[in-house]
Amino acid sequence: MSVQRILSVGLDKDQDVVLVRQRARQVSSLLGFSQQDQVRIATAVSEVARGACHQGSGGRAQFQLREMGGRQHLEVLIGAGNGPRAAGLPEFDDEAQSLHQLAIVTAHRLMDACEVDPGPEGATTVTVRKALPLQERIGPARLAELGARLADSPVANTLHELQVQNQELLSALAELRERQEDLLSLTRELEDTNRGIVALYAEIEDKAERLRRADEMKSRFLSNTSHELRTPLSSIRALAQLLLDRMDGELTVEQERQVKFIEKAASDLSELVNDLLDLAKIEAGRVQVAIEPVVVENLFRTLKGMMRPLVDEGRVELVFEPSGIEEPFHSDEGKIQQILRNFISNALKFTEQGSVIVFASLDLEDDTISFSVADTGIGIGPDNLQLIFEEFSQIEHPLQRRSKGTGLGLPLCRKLAGLLGGRVDVSSTVGVGSTFTLTLPRRAPQPPAENDGTEP
Repeated sequence: MSVQRILSVGLDKDQDVVLVRQRARQVSSLLGFSQQDQVRIATAVSEVARGACHQGSGGRAQFQLREMGGRQHLEVLIGAGNGPRAAGLPEFDDEAQSLHQLAIVTAHRLMDACEVDPGPEGATTVTVRKALPLQERIGPARLAELGARLADSPVANTLHELQVQNQELLSALAELRERQEDLLSLTRELEDTNRGIVALYAEIEDKAERLRRADEMKSRFLSNTSHELRTPLSSIRALAQLLLDRMDGELTVEQERQVKFIEKAASDLSELVNDLLDLAKIEAGRVQVAIEPVVVENLFRTLKGMMRPLVDEGRVELVFEPSGIEEPFHSDEGKIQQILRNFISNALKFTEQGSVIVFASLDLEDDTISFSVADTGIGIGPDNLQLIFEEFSQIEHPLQRRSKGTGLGLPLCRKLAGLLGGRVDVSSTVGVGSTFTLTLPRRAPQPPAENDGTEP
């Protein structure tokens, strides 16, 4: 770290404090510091110099340039002498010691660095430092020129220096007053903003409460309506089946066709009602989860028997691949069946030719088990992969119009998977096919506490 000396000022009496303040302002001005920084440097140096004078005569203030961290700094070393105090100076008592400490604190605040070295026999040396503004580097030639200009600079008398200091104080006071007005204005603006935010929070809370009540009313409405529709729908289906079984005599061909329409419409509506009731139960927290050991191969055999009536073997093959998973896992088998039935039913519905393959796999690292249903059907575009999980949403397609559904199956599957601590994922390519995957923990979480309300 190279050092270039600029100027040295002796510190023996109070008048020297005035002189060192003048020199600090002149040096900082010549080095390109701003007016505000000149006042800061002059104040810090003079306050520390006053403390040095009170400690004894023979002290000095050394101004120099120091290279640090690739940048030049103005450095001032203010050393207290150990000679006798000049006449008229008070003893360096506790009060003077406190003022000296206060001067060092002030220097810390006004300068980039302030270092204190106690020195031998209490002759304290204080070093204050401030980085020069970004400009051309000051070399020896430039420094010599600055030294010459300092030598030619007159040293003002004490009265003039006090007048300058008073002007600096007035300027600082005016700046402080201006900043205070800015702060008051900013405070008023922040208060207005805070009032607006508080009002907005209140409005949001009010809307959130209204939405919560509306959601509760919707769930209650769905639950009650679904429950009330179940009985008449069951009666319609039973009566239609009685007519088709010729319990009241033979039917004409047209009558049989019309009764089948009635039976099919009642079955579709019954499926919608059941899905609505299941969704309402989940949202109301009234679903019971029965955790028990589940064997994959037994689960597949049950599903194969359930889905056989839906398979048109002339165009689509339903394949359950052997899993090789012998160890049971713990979950709710009924709800797993409900989810996989929905996957398989959709796959058969939207696959005109090819196969639907059901398989399972273990992930020992994550301790999960996955069930996948892969088809060679119409596929789903990337923009619709999330739409299919929204209630009552369906994708426009000729097959979709031909196989009209409720639009509730997949949203229900996702919610049921969440109840079991798992998730539903889908990957698909248009015209190639889709794969729906149910991933579950091998040990299901504790069932949620039942709602105290009456089961709808």
